[in-house]
Amino acid sequence: MNLSIPKEKEIRTAFAEGEEAVVALFSSITAQVEELAAQLEKQVGILKDLQARLSKNSRNSGKPPSSDGYNKKNRTASLRKPGQNPNGGQPGHKGHTLERSETPDHTETHKPDECTNCRTSLEDVSAVGEEERQVYDIPAIRIEVTAHRAEIKICPGCGTENRGEFPKNVKRGVRYGTGIKTWATYFGNQHHIPLERTAQIIEDLTGHGISEGSLLKASEELSECVRPSTEATAELLRNAEVLKVDETGLRVKGKLHWLHVASTDLLTHYNVHEKRGKEAMDAAGILSEFEGKMVHDHLKSYFGYKNCRHGLCNAHHLRELEFIGKQYEQAWAGDMADLLLEIKEAVEKLKPDRDSFGSEEIENFERRYDEIVCRGFADNPFTPPKEKKRGRVKKTPPLNLLTRFRDYKAETLAFMYDFRVPFDNNAAERDVRMMKVKQKVSGCFRTFEGAERFACIRGYISTARKNSRNIFEAIKDAFNGDPFIPDAAA
Repeated sequence: MNLSIPKEKEIRTAFAEGEEAVVALFSSITAQVEELAAQLEKQVGILKDLQARLSKNSRNSGKPPSSDGYNKKNRTASLRKPGQNPNGGQPGHKGHTLERSETPDHTETHKPDECTNCRTSLEDVSAVGEEERQVYDIPAIRIEVTAHRAEIKICPGCGTENRGEFPKNVKRGVRYGTGIKTWATYFGNQHHIPLERTAQIIEDLTGHGISEGSLLKASEELSECVRPSTEATAELLRNAEVLKVDETGLRVKGKLHWLHVASTDLLTHYNVHEKRGKEAMDAAGILSEFEGKMVHDHLKSYFGYKNCRHGLCNAHHLRELEFIGKQYEQAWAGDMADLLLEIKEAVEKLKPDRDSFGSEEIENFERRYDEIVCRGFADNPFTPPKEKKRGRVKKTPPLNLLTRFRDYKAETLAFMYDFRVPFDNNAAERDVRMMKVKQKVSGCFRTFEGAERFACIRGYISTARKNSRNIFEAIKDAFNGDPFIPDAAA
């Protein structure tokens, strides 16, 4: 609005007319100023929200790194305190060096022909010693074709024609063997190399061209071969003590789908679904039967499972606290971050020998936690809007986080009450990270079935790797009918 300021003539006229005219004139000015102040306050709030939204990135909020765009700022601040881990190799780290082999595959002897000093022939002179050097190398790779021939014999007694039996994996006249199929699926599913480039790699290394259709069929076959492992993994996850879960967006046929992961330190299971919420989680068939402790990022759908206990990811909290501390300049945010990290450090010191704190230690940490939350609410008083609108009342980011700390105190401090519960959910986030790499390298999935197959194979690969299995050999074993099956110890 435009502020209408009375001119000198209007002021003098009001003054001449008396006190009531002067009061009326100033009342109109006051009403305009109040309306202008209300508009400014509303605009300040909008600007603050926009500034807060623009200030969020993957380092101070739950936004993924891909949302940072190309204008990424250099990382000048870290949540890790200085001096926690010095540069270089850490204590206990095992180095890697090329060791001399006691049983080399080939030996080449190099004899001196003549004396380097007087040129005397040394052909008939016996060696008095030798110096050995070893070279590790990869032999030339070539395709080998094996012809399987089943003999046909006629029984001399009854005249019946008898044929020899082909191996189980030799089902057609000409087919690719386990080695080629292992290569094809290893490049595509472990290293996310597109079909065209995978075919080019195989042709460049072996001299044999392979079609993209054959590569696709190899992945289809592998997804069926690893199904027993996938089912065993899902059953073990249902009975796990602590489960880490997460979800991320996935492009299938140009539309947004969701990849859901449930994992432990030794197990990984993926499920692709059109939706993000509880319907998709139920379809995976794990959380509906899980009765342990679930660690997640506070997505409301997870709280729909009442048969288990919940723990919240404090890495998310630390990022949000850093954002609030810098953007809103509120001291309580830094104090809460320091307290959470202090509790984490105390847990790590006691973890090898104990699985929980004593009651006195817990009460002390809880008291300090509650004090910080109270100070936070004192710095962020909530004023209900004058006009009632439908839906939830919008609150500021500091007030939203404080409400979460207050209402979900037990879930935030779950790692303090039970040392088996991790401080954060980073393990599950690492499990979904490779799916984002896959999309960056190869783009979206063209079919929903292709996305499901890839998720199934990636779950098998991740589980095998967590159990220190060679991924290439694990894939080959699956093609040979002997996939890696995790046991109850996982």
